[in-house]
Amino acid sequence: MIQILEGAQRHFRRLIEDQDLPGLGVRLTAEHPGTARADCRLEFCEPSDLAGDEWAIDCDGFTLYVDAASVAFLDGAEIDFVTDSTGGQLAIKAPHLKARTPGEDASLPERLRHLIEVEINPSLASHGGRVALEELRNDGSVVLRFGGGCQGCGMVGTTLREGIERTLRDRFPEITAVLDATDHASGTAPYYRG
Repeated sequence: MIQILEGAQRHFRRLIEDQDLPGLGVRLTAEHPGTARADCRLEFCEPSDLAGDEWAIDCDGFTLYVDAASVAFLDGAEIDFVTDSTGGQLAIKAPHLKARTPGEDASLPERLRHLIEVEINPSLASHGGRVALEELRNDGSVVLRFGGGCQGCGMVGTTLREGIERTLRDRFPEITAVLDATDHASGTAPYYRG
């Protein structure tokens, strides 16, 4: 269920009335859902812009259309208009946009991927890097592959041991080792040359 609070409805209604286009609505789309880069996009849409599979939410004076592929990531979202000293701005809270937290019954690879995407990759992104789960071996060892600014970075060993491995083993005691399968010699833009 997506909630569009009265302040946001009033804001959109005023903007739509200014456009004076019959049937004009607002479309909500999740961009890059399930990743650390996830974001929401709101845009005006005319009936001819719609694909026909959107979810329609009737609001006071207009319709909010939710992109069908975005629905699972926007479930529980709340849209509001927050006033401040500059007039105000829209605020969207979408707790499942980046990724739904896997339940306790989720597999270890699912929980590892979620932790990597939500907690580890945002830190690495500040240096232009990223890491992905390559393999989870039967002996409990995790194999990772680095990319971007981490591939070829002279500090990747420290990042792996002191940051990533420590985090993974603290959260998942069944992990026995964290290994790096990256060919660091082929990195083209390392963050730090060692």
